[in-house]
Amino acid sequence: MRLFLVRHGETAWNKDEVFRGQIDVELNEHGWEQARRTADALKHLELAAVYSSPLSRAYDTARLIAEPHGLPVGIESALTDIDYGIWQGLSHQQVKQQCPGVYRLWVTAPQKVHFEKGESLDDVKTRALKAVKQFSRRHQGQNVVAVSHRVVNKVLLCALLGLDSSHFWSLRQDTCAINVAEFDGQHGCIIRHLNETSHIQPLAELFSAAVQTADF
Repeated sequence: MRLFLVRHGETAWNKDEVFRGQIDVELNEHGWEQARRTADALKHLELAAVYSSPLSRAYDTARLIAEPHGLPVGIESALTDIDYGIWQGLSHQQVKQQCPGVYRLWVTAPQKVHFEKGESLDDVKTRALKAVKQFSRRHQGQNVVAVSHRVVNKVLLCALLGLDSSHFWSLRQDTCAINVAEFDGQHGCIIRHLNETSHIQPLAELFSAAVQTADF
């Protein structure tokens, strides 16, 4: 199976640096345009299936990708965003003020954080990996798209690369980024593309832009 793992398009809460988690935040105008460009980049592939997190920002991105192929979008709850618990709906600045110790741990050792009334990165990894293994068994030798979220994509990619979740901050996942992973019986998993965004922003512009350290 060849898995095209896509992050959803931009939302207002991405721009405002608000913890989204499992709150259903819709795509903004820029996010819709990103999703259309992503659909255009994938339209020439022969796809067997398109799966999505149930949250609308992912589902709407997936729906645009699926339309040119005449495919339905399969809702997969295991692809939903991490449950940030009491942090959901709060800005980074609010969390820094209200939970300074846990926030510091989140940015230095994210694998050690279990969000109050929420999940940990390992919780997300367990459910997301289970879903990918099901896709692989169901779609041997086929191309599959899965649209999910920054945290889900990052922990999945770490796991597929043989890294634990302590490497969470070593990978970037921009909005509507495309990642490509190939699964076979000989090598297991090969990552072909990682955080590919040239369909949204030309490479010349991407590398001439100022370096951004934030990852929202």
